[in-house]
Order: sequence, then structure tokens, then C-alpha cells
Amino acid sequence: MNKDHHNKMFLAKNDPLAQYLGITLVEVGEGYASASMEVKPELLNGHGITHGAAIFAMADVVFGAASNSHGPSALALDAHISFVKATKLGEILRAEARVENLTSKTGLYRMEVVDGDGHMVAVVEGRVIRKA
Repeated sequence: MNKDHHNKMFLAKNDPLAQYLGITLVEVGEGYASASMEVKPELLNGHGITHGAAIFAMADVVFGAASNSHGPSALALDAHISFVKATKLGEILRAEARVENLTSKTGLYRMEVVDGDGHMVAVVEGRVIRKA
């Protein structure tokens, strides 16, 4: 495994919050990342559906992995989430991040979270600043 690939995986897999929430990084490639998460009781809100913060955290994990896959360190400037569908206990969610635009200083990414049937759960758009 080359050093660059190793550094990408190290950064993405050493995320204590992701580990705590049960978010598993599945794949990281240049400008891309995917992850999965099972909805457990501690990830539910008072309505008995998946907490929005858990969904956003999952999208943020793939956002961070994808945006740091190009080389320079990338830090989020902003992110906007649109919740589309509620999910419940026991469902397996999958998140993907893809680069939409990349400059030497910034990056724009789109993250999608889907349920086990492939139905859209949330869409997130986020920007990063890339440090030299």
C-alpha cells in the first residue's frame, strides 16, 4: 500500500465519533468515500426515528474522507442538509460523498444518504478549504 493511500485510510478510519456511532468506512478513493451505519436504539430521536444528527454525522464522515483524499488537508467551511425520508431502528444506511468541483483552495462535495432499499434519506452539499 502506498504512503498516500495509507494516509487517506488512516485519517478516515481514526475518527472517534464515527467509531462511537458505528459508522463503518467502506471505501475511499480520490474525491470519493462511502460508509454504512446500522440504526441502533441510541441513534433514535424522541419520535422513534433516526436522529438527524446521526444522519448528518454519517454524511460528514464521508465528506471528510472524500475531501481529504486529494492530498492537502481539507476542513469544512459549510454544509447544508436536506432530510428527505425518515428511517427507523434496524435499518442499514449508506452514505456516499463525491467531489463536484475542486480548485487549489476549495472543494465542493455532494453527499447522499440512502436506506437499504436505495431510497434517498438525505442530501448534503458541503464546501471545504484546502490547506497547502
